[in-house]
Amino acid sequence: MKFFETSKYHSFKKSTYISLRWIGISGQFISVSFVYFILNFNFDYITSNLVIFFGIVSNLYLIFIYKKTQLSDNLAFIFLVIDIFQLSTLLYLTGGIINPFIVFLLIPSVFSSSNLSFKTNILLVSLTIFIIVFLTFYSNDLPGPLSDHFHVSPYYYYSIPISLIIALVFLNYFAMTFGIQSRLRKEALAKMEEVMAKEHELLSLGGQAAAAAHSLGTPLSTIKLIVQELTKQFKDNKEIGKDIELLSSQVERCNKILESLSLNPIEEDDFIDKDISMRDYLNEIILSFKETSKKHFIFNFNHDSNPKKITKSVEIIYGLRNFIGNSNKFSKNTVYITLKSNSEFTEITIEDDGPGYPNDILPKIGEPYLKTFNSNHKSKSGLGLGIFIGKTLLEKNFASIYCSNSQTRNGVEVLIKWKNKELFNI
Repeated sequence: MKFFETSKYHSFKKSTYISLRWIGISGQFISVSFVYFILNFNFDYITSNLVIFFGIVSNLYLIFIYKKTQLSDNLAFIFLVIDIFQLSTLLYLTGGIINPFIVFLLIPSVFSSSNLSFKTNILLVSLTIFIIVFLTFYSNDLPGPLSDHFHVSPYYYYSIPISLIIALVFLNYFAMTFGIQSRLRKEALAKMEEVMAKEHELLSLGGQAAAAAHSLGTPLSTIKLIVQELTKQFKDNKEIGKDIELLSSQVERCNKILESLSLNPIEEDDFIDKDISMRDYLNEIILSFKETSKKHFIFNFNHDSNPKKITKSVEIIYGLRNFIGNSNKFSKNTVYITLKSNSEFTEITIEDDGPGYPNDILPKIGEPYLKTFNSNHKSKSGLGLGIFIGKTLLEKNFASIYCSNSQTRNGVEVLIKWKNKELFNI
């Protein structure tokens, strides 16, 4: 099973954008009509409605002509530019920078900052700043009779565009930052789902192999009995005897292959969901690493630990494997694993004698795609994806994870802790 890769392209949902545009267009029409008909203020009402009508046409284009459900980065940029020019034209006709609705000019670029590319955001922010500066010096008067007595100090007048530009840059910076973090987390979660899907596939294949071994055991035994009878009947025929001997050796070979495919040839294929204790969990994982690693694993546990068994979980296995695998990868010689369990809590401590976590990323441990700025650790550090996956999987199964640098081993120290009432109910 192959999960789709997180798209490298930036886009946002067309239906959401259309809904927001209808809200904006409706608000513009109501405001313009209210000021003109109810308040009886004088301004270019016909031109204002033509500008609003252009926004309606562009929205109808998105609904009836553009059929895709997502707006690409380039097309979204074009329509957001249309929004900026539409609103700026209305503001130009109704007072410019001193129109209180000038604040809405910030919305298109802020809306795009968490969804579109950095280049698109910079262009939209630059365009918005240009429009703000333009409306500061060029615009029609406020609708009368406001324009007759609205006079302010130049200090106050020029503080309006400055405050708007500062707010624009501030809001876009934070929206872009959160957008980048959200996309990285989404990509990491997609990778985690792909890894878990592969793990489930492997377990499924293991179950099928065990079932095959169990099912084929009987016919192979029958073939073996027939071979033995044929050996007795043709013991004086050397040519046939060689063929029978070859057949017998191949039957034995099939038995060994099927036995190796089954995790436990005595049991049927329900071994995947068998109940095991936490000590057995860790023993299985440590043994799997010992087969391929030259590192030394020291496993300590209290002999009076809680013997209660829990249902075997792929998520817990893979979460523990990630943390033990990280220690195996970055340790110099030894990985220390300690299990403590009583009637209330179960704790697993994983330590190693490696370089430990770089100090600059230690407060962010658990986030995906971390990079240290320390040149001594750069070549030895990963992206933090393994820790993110392990932490997410174990926390999903009610564990609490604490990552730090060990005070006794010099390397990392990971404490994984469960309340037994939650662990045994998984």
